[in-house]
Amino acid sequence: MIEALAQGPVDGFGSSGGATNGLALLAEHPDDLRRFVGHEPPVSAYLPDHDEVVAAAKRMKQAYLDGGLGPGMARFFGLLMTSGELPAGFADQPTPNPAQFGLPTEDDGDRTNLLFRNVPSGLDFAVADSLRDLGDRVVIGIGAESHDELAARGAKSVAEHLGVRLVEFPGGHGGFSGGEYGQPAGDPDGFATVLRTLLD
Repeated sequence: MIEALAQGPVDGFGSSGGATNGLALLAEHPDDLRRFVGHEPPVSAYLPDHDEVVAAAKRMKQAYLDGGLGPGMARFFGLLMTSGELPAGFADQPTPNPAQFGLPTEDDGDRTNLLFRNVPSGLDFAVADSLRDLGDRVVIGIGAESHDELAARGAKSVAEHLGVRLVEFPGGHGGFSGGEYGQPAGDPDGFATVLRTLLD
């Protein structure tokens, strides 16, 4: 799209899986992006509990394939909301009740959700070492309220691995959200203010 519109190089921003995708885009097409800000990429490749994360992601996908969106997302939320390193055997824990997250308990038979197409590869992603050569063109963001959850731990590990800036944004993993789609409201105005300073 950047090439087709002939508007590059552009500034880029992505959060969560979008941050992972943006880092991959920057590695493959470095001339198309002036700067990329990746907010909380849930990359586990550099974490000590990497194997547990990948095992949990595989179990999450299987729960989706077996039972649909409710069980799959219940395991997804359980994984992303866990603070600190995953204990041994985390993937073998029972699937949480989807209703406790406000998720559907009935299987509608649909298996086209894009999130689960990228599991476990998105969490098992290794950032290209070539990004180290781009200096301040790569910035990693972390939520001030994310504490020690998987995406925040992933962000810290990516910033350390690449030797790039780790910048704090307001809120948690969804700090940019205004409360849409049933998500807890973050601080979108404060989030945008920090982002503007990074892209100026």
